[in-house]
Amino acid sequence: MKELLYDRNKVIEYAKKWALSRNPKYYNFDNVGGDCTSFVSQCIFAGAKVMNYTKDVGWYYINGNNKSPSWSGVDFLYKFLINNKSVGPYGKEAKINEIEIGDIAQLSFDGDKFEHTLMIVNIENKFTLSKIKIASHTFDSFNKAISEYLFQKIRFIHISGVRTY
Repeated sequence: MKELLYDRNKVIEYAKKWALSRNPKYYNFDNVGGDCTSFVSQCIFAGAKVMNYTKDVGWYYINGNNKSPSWSGVDFLYKFLINNKSVGPYGKEAKINEIEIGDIAQLSFDGDKFEHTLMIVNIENKFTLSKIKIASHTFDSFNKAISEYLFQKIRFIHISGVRTY
């Protein structure tokens, strides 16, 4: 397997272009549970350029009816990135001081289930949530401080790299 560069600049370019609108290449999941994780997957794909087409446990999008659960599901994306030993992007749960632009944050509003995925697009200070800015769908935003959300728990996922054959 070959290691590829995760292009964080391409991730941010994509997020900036599509955070406040919808790319017509992708189904809009706003009315079926939310588009946040699909948008973050689109951003990751812009920087990774590789999908993992493994049925059920991979990370891919062909169309709105033919995609992996990890493309648009909060916990499924987390599990894919953390556990992926094969093709595509992979990562690890990270502490706040380990994050970079192009990494993701996930929020739990009830303190139990994680339900919202955010793309980190700007970091002015890694130790202050008001200085970490995100892009998101469902509640469309670009360059919004994480501190503006009312949440119980947060987890960060650092994208470590991308693999291809």
